[in-house]
Amino acid sequence: MDPGRRRHYGDFYDGVDGPLALVHGNCQAESLRVLLAGSPTFAPRPVRIPPVHELTADDLPHLHALLPRTTVLLSQPVRDGYRDLPLGTAELTARLAPGARVLRWPVVRYAGLHPWTVIVRHRSDMAVVPPVVPYHDLRTLTAAAGLPPAAAPTAAAFRAAADLTVAELAQRERGTDVGVSDLLRGLGVDAAHTLNHPGNPVLIALARRVQAALGLPADAEEPGRALLGGIRAPLDPSVLAALGLDAPPREHWIVDGVPVDDAEVRAAQLDWYRTHPQWVAAGLERHAERIVLLGGA
Repeated sequence: MDPGRRRHYGDFYDGVDGPLALVHGNCQAESLRVLLAGSPTFAPRPVRIPPVHELTADDLPHLHALLPRTTVLLSQPVRDGYRDLPLGTAELTARLAPGARVLRWPVVRYAGLHPWTVIVRHRSDMAVVPPVVPYHDLRTLTAAAGLPPAAAPTAAAFRAAADLTVAELAQRERGTDVGVSDLLRGLGVDAAHTLNHPGNPVLIALARRVQAALGLPADAEEPGRALLGGIRAPLDPSVLAALGLDAPPREHWIVDGVPVDDAEVRAAQLDWYRTHPQWVAAGLERHAERIVLLGGA
């Protein structure tokens, strides 16, 4: 095992004493754990564990050792047999001791600020992402498919796209215990850095709603750093104007603090699609409604 990974997740691999809490899910799970760990009233202590997409078969004994002492499991909806491993929310719940609390919270995705940005998976390899940034652009996908460029979307189209992404999240929240879809439009550019990396105000609100749902004081606070700000997508002036947001536009991406030209991203991904056409077909099918909404993208 990589020594750095073992140090980073020391309690997960070495074990901890007493009752504990686990936050299970994608990269948002660690952000939620950080906020809860910073609360003076949250108990039991939330243990840092790898995100679900990084867990391996070798990690299962360590996870199984923690579950019987987990009195609070906070989990995004994870399907049974995720990546051919027993990492589903229900599968973990079955290993908890009687009386343990289980609270489900949603995978937060908001594309209102970045309407052309999407995530595309293909069954041949669910982990593959395009180069430069791990996101696809509908305009690049349609260009790769040989479709003609679309006319610029209207302000109404941008607003409808924002409403669609909020409605999609609200639909997913119906199977969970807390949600944040009602907050997104009101938080402006602070709502999200990228499609699946919400800003601190969203994460803090989520943490407080989790605390309240558990009957605890809702006292999660600003941690003093952007929890999921490693990648920041461009902010189109037409989108900002359509949503009534008085914020400076940004033409480039920011990746680990370094500006990256959007044209560079699109050129690299267009080249990648030439050898990965199945992701083009999957993206056009999965996001057909958004493509039509944005005028063909």
